[in-house]
Amino acid sequence: MEALVLAYGYPIIFILTFLEGETIVLVAGFIAQQDMLGLAGVIAAAFLGSFFGDQLYFALGRRYGARILARRPAWQPKAARALDLLHRYDAWFILGFRFLYGIRVVSPFILGMSAVPARRYPVLNFVAAFIWAVAFAAAGYAFGHAIELAFDRFKTAQVYVFAGIAVVAAVAGAARLLRRRPAK
Repeated sequence: MEALVLAYGYPIIFILTFLEGETIVLVAGFIAQQDMLGLAGVIAAAFLGSFFGDQLYFALGRRYGARILARRPAWQPKAARALDLLHRYDAWFILGFRFLYGIRVVSPFILGMSAVPARRYPVLNFVAAFIWAVAFAAAGYAFGHAIELAFDRFKTAQVYVFAGIAVVAAVAGAARLLRRRPAK
């Protein structure tokens, strides 16, 4: 397992944070604390994945958002209210949406539909992605340190903790994907 983490850890972090990512960054921070990955590398991969993913979703919202909204008349009143709030508080929303569970992927898409200037969004997205990557990687690292202290006499317990975190991350990710699927 360690060889896989060493070989593919950073690309996996990049890909998964491109799509979503809080849980993977926490786990990656824990893995960094175990000296299998570097904390700076974890932060860089998480930052880049988050930044570029959100840039893509913003561009897709800018290009296709109005068309999608036009096909869904029932969504239009709610979207109008949300867009009005975004116009008033766009900077704070861009800086904070990553920290609000369940809206990370859709938020840049909606921001792309808004009047947020295309030149302003990348600057705020850059700052927010960096803060997010540092916060979650550091939390995972600190959590790993706390676990190491608690289980200092039981080194083998770390394997079970890591496996448990990985299982919880996989279940959480699968649950998110299943909730996003449209009902048939």
